[in-house]
Amino acid sequence: MKKFAGLLIITFMIAQNVGLFAQPIAKSEETTYKNPLPVVFGDPYVLYVKGDKYYMYGTGGVKHGFAAYSSIDLVNWKSEGQVWFANNENAWNDSTAGWDGAYWAPEVYEVRGKFYMFYSAQWKVNPTKEFENFRIGVAVADKPTGPFIDINNKPIFDPGYPIIDGNVLFDKDGKLYLYYSRCAYKHAVESEVASWAKEKGWFKEIEESWVYGVELKPDFSGIIGEPVLLLRPPVTMKDKQAEWESRSVTSKEVNRRWTEGSVTFRKGNTYYIMYSANYFGGKNYAVGYGTSKSALGPFKKSDDNPVLGKNVDKGGIVTGTGHNSITYSPDGKEMFCVYHGRTTATGDNRVVFVDRMKILKNGKLVVEGPTTDLQPLPSGIKKK
Repeated sequence: MKKFAGLLIITFMIAQNVGLFAQPIAKSEETTYKNPLPVVFGDPYVLYVKGDKYYMYGTGGVKHGFAAYSSIDLVNWKSEGQVWFANNENAWNDSTAGWDGAYWAPEVYEVRGKFYMFYSAQWKVNPTKEFENFRIGVAVADKPTGPFIDINNKPIFDPGYPIIDGNVLFDKDGKLYLYYSRCAYKHAVESEVASWAKEKGWFKEIEESWVYGVELKPDFSGIIGEPVLLLRPPVTMKDKQAEWESRSVTSKEVNRRWTEGSVTFRKGNTYYIMYSANYFGGKNYAVGYGTSKSALGPFKKSDDNPVLGKNVDKGGIVTGTGHNSITYSPDGKEMFCVYHGRTTATGDNRVVFVDRMKILKNGKLVVEGPTTDLQPLPSGIKKK
């Protein structure tokens, strides 16, 4: 098992740290690109496959499943069609449940020549008939374009509450960690913001979603130990994060505060966790981050949050920015934040943005977006 875990780490580093194993130089007739990209997706996740190309997965695009796109340059994407189907032979999901089965947030990792998709869906085991009965499962395929088949006829584990947005960290010590969001469903939480909203007569209660982390078994068959609470919305209104993380409530939009769509990575000895807050269907969806010296925290949220958000108050056209993933340019020299957002032209449709991001020498994380003007192509792409 230890040997297998070690191979997982090596393979993941190949897939994710493009700077170590850059693909052949991509060539393009263009020298610039412009956001948003012509991909109608929510929760975009990008995987790089050594010697091949990039693959992107996300929420939407097909019914009862997940689609994929491929690219050699992170900018021009080709549809690869549906790659996971809800009715596969080991299906544990319920396509008749709310949100049309709630097939959300797929992420794919390459491990020993196989491809593993972590995703959220409604669980068919639902004796109390919960409206939000989400769990996280894993499917496997021989190719990044599928077809993906669930490895078990059940979710990874059942914490006793609905969960979504699975993200996996393959750490340098051989351990694997699963991060996920506990949904706000039936999770009313007392806070100063909740009391304030109730006093105004806006809402009777405020529900919250929280991000947890837990060690994952090397074969993805379950967890090790108990989940640890890592991130939650602020309890007091004096908290520096309270204003931006509470906008869904303070704008009278909805009676929930979200902490979801997390992605965790390591830079040196520091663990970074990026997360999205506010209503995913609203204008205030935005991204913040925290840092820690341990994979399971405690994480300290940055005073610079949010690092990505709407720009309409600055004369721009972008709102609803969030649920990002991270990837690198073809030559590995540039780091990119891949996320969804909306514009005045796209309306309610979530579309994909790709913007540069950096970790400065002082450890500060910066996302250079959202942009809608011309941007240089990612480094490592040469004109034909």
